[in-house]
Amino acid sequence: MRTEVQIFVADGPLPDWDSTEDEIGRRCLQLDAITGPVTTEEAHALASCFGPDDCYGVGWTLVHLIETAPGPLPVLPRPDAGGPRLGHSLGAVALPLRRGARRRGLRLTVCEPDRPPAHGSGGNGA
Repeated sequence: MRTEVQIFVADGPLPDWDSTEDEIGRRCLQLDAITGPVTTEEAHALASCFGPDDCYGVGWTLVHLIETAPGPLPVLPRPDAGGPRLGHSLGAVALPLRRGARRRGLRLTVCEPDRPPAHGSGGNGA
């Protein structure tokens, strides 16, 4: 596994919307340091890093990066009662993130808005 991925994964799940701008920016920079395509092993490790919400669009960047992996997408564990509601697969992650953003009147963006998503339209119904 590449060092950039190990560093990102070691910091755990993405912060939520209540986190500081500095913390969200730091995680965004960590994620931007990871170039696709990612390996299957890296995709599975990165899939453990979704937080309780979309982290102002950083969750979408994570989705797009994971989608660059070859083979089947990782399956996410069922959320705990108080944990994130991400669904069972990456294809199911996009819908709750999109709905949550719409309810809050937000538009989702990636860390680098001028860089197109790694997987075109987002794939898997995203």
